[in-house]
Amino acid sequence: MAGRSIDQALRKANAQLPACRRCPRLVEYCRKVAQTRRRAYADQNYHGRPVPHFLPESRPADATLLIVGLAPGAHGANRTGRMFTGDRSGDFLYRAMFQTGWCTLPESTWPGDGLELRAAVITAAVHCAPPQNKPTTEEIAACAPWLDDLMGHLPRWKVTLCLGRLALAATLGAYARRGWKMNGGNGAFKHGARIDPAHTASVDPGAGRPRIILCSYHPSQQNTFTGRLTMEMLIKVFEIARSLAEET
Repeated sequence: MAGRSIDQALRKANAQLPACRRCPRLVEYCRKVAQTRRRAYADQNYHGRPVPHFLPESRPADATLLIVGLAPGAHGANRTGRMFTGDRSGDFLYRAMFQTGWCTLPESTWPGDGLELRAAVITAAVHCAPPQNKPTTEEIAACAPWLDDLMGHLPRWKVTLCLGRLALAATLGAYARRGWKMNGGNGAFKHGARIDPAHTASVDPGAGRPRIILCSYHPSQQNTFTGRLTMEMLIKVFEIARSLAEET
């Protein structure tokens, strides 16, 4: 499939994502949050639905970096409708991405704010905001086809950055469904970890070669306020991702 056709197919699939109703508990929770709202955002209309992948404005199929988070924040992406947009986790993430050339602005407040991704795509293991930020195993499984489909539309993708242990588990599950075998597994998660394809990897020819996985702590307030994840630590991971993505 030609690059332009892949772009069109990817955008079409992404436009369908907010209509997903596979998980009644999450659909109801997103709707409820959108109705009640937080006082600081009482005058805003919440997105209140599944949040689509965040794609580059130009040639999303050319992206070399895939970033996988956990799920939209109830008053962040569930409010704005764009991944990691409108909360402090996103502020932290985009500042690191900006400093390493993966996006055009150091903060993300609302769709249309001028922020554009550069050769990166941002998604999540679950596309609906879950209560207590804890999706169930069944909800993660129900959302998996969206991740599978996205991976199938990124021919130039070279590196996956997993933000947290659950993002890594979702990514490894998607890799397994593509026939990709990786060294280690969920037990390999730690900040800065790199997971490479196994030497004995049995690869489905139609799925291409396995992509390298990098791991980072999630840029949640719990991690950034306590110093478990610093800006320097996150920038370093994005620098490594840049180096790997630029390898021929």
